[in-house]
Amino acid sequence: MNRFKTTSNEEFRLQMARHRVQKIGNFFSHLFIFTIGVLIYVAKTYFGAPLNFWPIQYINCAFMCVWTFVIAVQGIRLFCREIIFGTNWENRKIQEYLNNKNQTKWK
Repeated sequence: MNRFKTTSNEEFRLQMARHRVQKIGNFFSHLFIFTIGVLIYVAKTYFGAPLNFWPIQYINCAFMCVWTFVIAVQGIRLFCREIIFGTNWENRKIQEYLNNKNQTKWK
């Protein structure tokens, strides 16, 4: 199933850009919530703040390590892809997919 239904190259690039901007916005929203979680964790762990109500009581070291890993992977997938593949590679791939009209599914 194709999530980008377009007829022209310009529309396809516009949808790709919108999708990328949406992913960046979601990442920064997640990063903001993560920052609040880190502040709560630090206040609870190191300053002894009495934050023992649900769901705050479940913020512990293991939870924060997993959450940090998820944020790091999400950031690497979002921002390092640009460094590794670059926009030229992405544009070539987009052109390749657009030029191949007989292709039935995306690989």
